[in-house]
Amino acid sequence: MDRVIFGDNQFYGINHMSEEKARALSERFADFRDVTAVLDVAYDCGVRGFMLNSNEWAKDIVDYMRSSKDRYDDVRLYPYIPYPHKYANAVAEKGIITTLIDVVLSDNSAKGAIGMIAKGGQTLIGRDVMKLMELLVDVEMKIFRGMDVEVVFLQNIVTDLLLGLGFVDVLAAFSAYIEEKYGAKGGFMTMNLPYCVEQLATGGVERPVVCAAINRSGYLMNPDVAEYEETLKQGGFRAVAMSIFASGGIRPKDAIDYVCTQENMAAVVFGASSRSHIEETMGLIERTFNGAVERT
Repeated sequence: MDRVIFGDNQFYGINHMSEEKARALSERFADFRDVTAVLDVAYDCGVRGFMLNSNEWAKDIVDYMRSSKDRYDDVRLYPYIPYPHKYANAVAEKGIITTLIDVVLSDNSAKGAIGMIAKGGQTLIGRDVMKLMELLVDVEMKIFRGMDVEVVFLQNIVTDLLLGLGFVDVLAAFSAYIEEKYGAKGGFMTMNLPYCVEQLATGGVERPVVCAAINRSGYLMNPDVAEYEETLKQGGFRAVAMSIFASGGIRPKDAIDYVCTQENMAAVVFGASSRSHIEETMGLIERTFNGAVERT
């Protein structure tokens, strides 16, 4: 797994601390050429791991990488699925069953659609949660076909919902399915790292990859910084840190000095929109991670 992964939040105008900054990012990347320009800069600065949500922007980004194989032939992708707003809006408008049918039919050949409808029909009739999970994963992963996928992360909104409902077996099944079907590691995003790691262990998920906000200010860290640090010390999993700058609330050097020196830190995810910020962040991470961006 890459020690440094380039995130995609900036492309969608996401900033949890400031609506003004979020609006500015949306305007900054309204033209897709501005997105590809930043991707090119990140690659030129040494980034080879890219984290992408399974939305329409991701489809365009992956298509761009496929069409630029001379440049992007050695990139590794870290998808995080699903794109929740797509499902939430559709369910509110059409209901669950119609939404599932529409999802199955989308972007499928006639033969593929018939096969997936058959699988989905049996799932709905039999109320087979595991098969439904596999069906939806397959739909989400179509965007990334043919690419080198290292880890497929389950979005925190789904991970934490399943944890709250006590469905750890579904999370374990997700991990096993990703490894079997896609030859990648199944990963989990969460807003509560200690609880997630604890429950995955009880569910028999060995050395899971868990991605969470990790920063010195406690931003988006539940229940608190102390419990996160204790969980990191105990190990048994591979930690991937996101929100390391707390949406701009922590200086880059201070943020990276804190995160990259934590125990069992496998990778750091960061997003940036300018060459200077990408170069600065990559340089700081390289120096802190024992002087080089290495693979674990």
